[in-house]
Amino acid sequence: MLSAGHRDSLRPLVVLVHGLARTPASMWPIARRLEGAGFETMGFGYSSVGPSVAQIGARLAGVVRERSHPAPVHFVTHSLGGVVVRAALRREALPGVGRVVMLAPPNRGSPLADCVAPYLGWLLKPLPDLTTHEASAARALPVPRGVEIGIIAGDRDGKVRLADTHLPGETAHVVVRGGHSLFIYRRAVQEQVIRFLREGRFAGPAAG
Repeated sequence: MLSAGHRDSLRPLVVLVHGLARTPASMWPIARRLEGAGFETMGFGYSSVGPSVAQIGARLAGVVRERSHPAPVHFVTHSLGGVVVRAALRREALPGVGRVVMLAPPNRGSPLADCVAPYLGWLLKPLPDLTTHEASAARALPVPRGVEIGIIAGDRDGKVRLADTHLPGETAHVVVRGGHSLFIYRRAVQEQVIRFLREGRFAGPAAG
Protein backbone atom coordinates (compact mmCIF):
# COMPACT_ATOMS: atom_id res chain seq x y z
CA MET A 1 0.00 0.00 0.00
CA LEU A 2 1.35 3.38 -1.01
CA SER A 3 0.16 6.87 -0.32
CA ALA A 4 1.77 9.84 -1.99
CA GLY A 5 1.96 13.35 -0.65
CA HIS A 6 3.16 16.31 -2.70
CA ARG A 7 4.55 14.97 -6.01
CA ASP A 8 7.49 16.90 -7.45
CA SER A 9 10.48 15.07 -8.97
CA LEU A 10 12.77 18.02 -8.19
CA ARG A 11 12.21 17.66 -4.46
CA PRO A 12 14.05 15.09 -2.34
CA LEU A 13 11.74 12.15 -1.70
CA VAL A 14 11.11 10.93 1.85
CA VAL A 15 9.61 7.45 2.21
CA LEU A 16 7.71 7.12 5.50
CA VAL A 17 7.55 3.67 7.10
CA HIS A 18 5.22 3.19 10.08
CA GLY A 19 5.46 0.84 13.05
CA LEU A 20 3.83 -2.42 14.13
CA ALA A 21 0.02 -2.58 13.91
CA ARG A 22 -0.17 0.93 12.48
CA THR A 23 -0.93 2.41 9.06
CA PRO A 24 0.58 5.17 6.88
CA ALA A 25 -1.94 7.54 8.48
CA SER A 26 0.13 7.47 11.69
CA MET A 27 2.96 9.19 9.77
CA TRP A 28 0.75 11.85 8.22
CA PRO A 29 1.65 14.67 10.68
CA ILE A 30 5.34 14.16 9.92
CA ALA A 31 4.57 14.01 6.19
CA ARG A 32 2.78 17.34 6.37
CA ARG A 33 5.74 19.00 8.12
CA LEU A 34 8.19 17.52 5.61
CA GLU A 35 6.17 18.75 2.66
CA GLY A 36 6.09 22.21 4.19
CA ALA A 37 9.88 22.03 4.49
CA GLY A 38 10.35 21.28 0.79
CA PHE A 39 10.34 17.49 0.61
CA GLU A 40 8.14 15.16 -1.39
CA THR A 41 6.69 12.33 0.72
CA MET A 42 5.47 8.82 0.06
CA GLY A 43 3.86 6.57 2.66
CA PHE A 44 4.70 2.88 2.58
CA GLY A 45 2.06 0.69 4.17
CA TYR A 46 2.24 -2.95 5.17
CA SER A 47 0.25 -5.47 7.15
CA SER A 48 1.47 -6.60 10.56
CA VAL A 49 -0.51 -9.81 10.09
CA GLY A 50 1.16 -12.35 7.82
CA PRO A 51 4.43 -11.14 6.31
CA SER A 52 7.80 -11.27 8.07
CA VAL A 53 10.24 -8.36 8.27
CA ALA A 54 12.25 -9.88 5.41
CA GLN A 55 9.16 -10.03 3.19
CA ILE A 56 8.09 -6.49 4.04
CA GLY A 57 11.62 -5.21 3.44
CA ALA A 58 11.82 -6.91 0.05
CA ARG A 59 8.57 -5.29 -1.01
CA LEU A 60 9.78 -1.87 0.18
CA ALA A 61 13.00 -2.28 -1.81
CA GLY A 62 10.99 -3.11 -4.91
CA VAL A 63 8.78 -0.06 -4.48
CA VAL A 64 11.78 2.26 -4.17
CA ARG A 65 13.50 0.75 -7.20
CA GLU A 66 10.35 1.20 -9.29
CA ARG A 67 9.88 4.78 -8.16
CA SER A 68 12.73 6.10 -10.39
CA HIS A 69 13.03 9.42 -8.54
CA PRO A 70 15.86 11.68 -9.81
CA ALA A 71 16.29 13.60 -6.54
CA PRO A 72 17.76 11.99 -3.37
CA VAL A 73 15.62 9.40 -1.59
CA HIS A 74 15.48 9.38 2.22
CA PHE A 75 13.57 7.32 4.80
CA VAL A 76 11.83 8.32 8.02
CA THR A 77 10.71 5.39 10.14
CA HIS A 78 8.91 4.69 13.39
CA SER A 79 9.68 1.68 15.59
CA LEU A 80 9.49 -1.54 13.50
CA GLY A 81 9.78 0.61 10.37
CA GLY A 82 13.47 1.10 11.10
CA VAL A 83 14.08 -2.65 11.04
CA VAL A 84 12.06 -2.93 7.83
CA VAL A 85 14.32 -0.36 6.14
CA ARG A 86 17.38 -2.27 7.31
CA ALA A 87 15.87 -5.36 5.66
CA ALA A 88 15.21 -3.40 2.46
CA LEU A 89 18.82 -2.23 2.29
CA ARG A 90 20.49 -5.48 3.29
CA ARG A 91 21.22 -7.04 -0.13
CA GLU A 92 21.99 -4.17 -2.45
CA ALA A 93 22.20 -0.43 -2.37
CA LEU A 94 19.01 1.20 -3.58
CA PRO A 95 19.55 3.98 -6.11
CA GLY A 96 19.82 7.48 -4.70
CA VAL A 97 19.31 6.61 -1.01
CA GLY A 98 20.92 9.24 1.18
CA ARG A 99 19.71 9.45 4.77
CA VAL A 100 17.55 7.48 7.20
CA VAL A 101 15.95 8.88 10.35
CA MET A 102 14.74 6.22 12.77
CA LEU A 103 12.28 7.16 15.51
CA ALA A 104 12.30 4.82 18.53
CA PRO A 105 13.83 1.91 16.60
CA PRO A 106 14.26 -1.47 18.33
CA ASN A 107 17.62 -1.97 16.63
CA ARG A 108 18.72 -4.44 19.28
CA GLY A 109 15.27 -5.87 19.88
CA SER A 110 12.71 -5.18 22.58
CA PRO A 111 12.14 -6.99 25.90
CA LEU A 112 8.43 -6.34 25.40
CA ALA A 113 8.56 -8.38 22.18
CA ASP A 114 10.27 -11.15 24.15
CA CYS A 115 7.24 -11.29 26.45
CA VAL A 116 4.53 -10.96 23.81
CA ALA A 117 5.92 -12.93 20.85
CA PRO A 118 5.24 -16.42 22.35
CA TYR A 119 1.54 -15.53 22.55
CA LEU A 120 0.92 -13.26 19.56
CA GLY A 121 3.77 -14.14 17.21
CA TRP A 122 1.49 -16.49 15.28
CA LEU A 123 -0.72 -13.52 14.38
CA LEU A 124 1.74 -10.60 14.23
CA LYS A 125 4.51 -12.22 12.20
CA PRO A 126 7.05 -9.39 12.67
CA LEU A 127 6.96 -9.81 16.48
CA PRO A 128 9.57 -12.62 16.66
CA ASP A 129 11.79 -10.43 14.46
CA LEU A 130 11.76 -7.79 17.20
CA THR A 131 12.91 -9.93 20.12
CA THR A 132 16.31 -9.59 21.77
CA HIS A 133 17.32 -13.08 20.62
CA GLU A 134 20.55 -13.07 18.63
CA ALA A 135 18.86 -14.62 15.57
CA SER A 136 16.03 -12.08 15.40
CA ALA A 137 15.97 -9.70 12.43
CA ALA A 138 16.42 -6.71 14.72
CA ARG A 139 19.75 -8.06 15.98
CA ALA A 140 20.96 -10.05 12.97
CA LEU A 141 20.33 -7.67 10.07
CA PRO A 142 23.51 -5.91 8.91
CA VAL A 143 23.94 -2.17 9.21
CA PRO A 144 23.04 -0.51 5.89
CA ARG A 145 26.10 0.71 4.00
CA GLY A 146 26.48 3.98 2.18
CA VAL A 147 23.70 5.81 4.03
CA GLU A 148 23.69 8.27 6.92
CA ILE A 149 21.56 7.10 9.83
CA GLY A 150 20.14 9.39 12.49
CA ILE A 151 18.31 7.94 15.49
CA ILE A 152 15.85 9.76 17.74
CA ALA A 153 14.94 7.99 20.99
CA GLY A 154 12.42 8.88 23.68
CA ASP A 155 13.63 9.17 27.27
CA ARG A 156 10.46 7.46 28.54
CA ASP A 157 9.93 5.02 25.71
CA GLY A 158 8.41 2.16 27.71
CA LYS A 159 8.75 -0.36 24.86
CA VAL A 160 12.35 -0.07 23.67
CA ARG A 161 15.31 0.41 25.99
CA LEU A 162 17.45 3.43 25.17
CA ALA A 163 20.55 1.29 24.68
CA ASP A 164 18.67 -0.90 22.19
CA THR A 165 17.90 2.02 19.87
CA HIS A 166 21.57 2.40 18.94
CA LEU A 167 23.02 0.94 15.76
CA PRO A 168 26.74 0.41 15.08
CA GLY A 169 27.94 3.02 12.62
CA GLU A 170 25.05 5.41 13.27
CA THR A 171 25.77 8.96 12.15
CA ALA A 172 23.97 10.69 15.02
CA HIS A 173 21.79 9.82 18.01
CA VAL A 174 19.65 12.17 20.08
CA VAL A 175 17.34 11.65 23.07
CA VAL A 176 14.15 13.67 23.40
CA ARG A 177 11.37 13.83 25.97
CA GLY A 178 8.50 11.44 25.41
CA GLY A 179 7.25 7.90 25.09
CA HIS A 180 7.33 5.36 22.29
CA SER A 181 4.11 6.08 20.47
CA LEU A 182 3.40 9.80 20.80
CA PHE A 183 6.70 11.67 20.82
CA ILE A 184 6.88 11.38 17.02
CA TYR A 185 4.05 13.92 16.80
CA ARG A 186 5.90 16.61 18.73
CA ARG A 187 7.05 19.64 16.77
CA ALA A 188 10.54 19.52 18.29
CA VAL A 189 10.99 15.94 17.09
CA GLN A 190 9.78 16.76 13.59
CA GLU A 191 12.23 19.67 13.45
CA GLN A 192 15.03 17.29 14.38
CA VAL A 193 13.96 14.99 11.54
CA ILE A 194 14.09 17.87 9.05
CA ARG A 195 17.45 19.02 10.40
CA PHE A 196 19.01 15.59 9.90
CA LEU A 197 17.56 15.12 6.42
CA ARG A 198 18.98 18.49 5.38
CA GLU A 199 22.32 18.50 7.17
CA GLY A 200 23.09 14.97 8.38
CA ARG A 201 23.10 16.05 12.02
CA PHE A 202 20.75 16.90 14.87
CA ALA A 203 20.41 20.21 16.66
CA GLY A 204 22.24 19.09 19.82
CA PRO A 205 22.96 16.24 22.26
CA ALA A 206 19.44 16.50 23.65
CA ALA A 207 16.29 18.22 22.55
CA GLY A 208 12.99 19.09 24.14
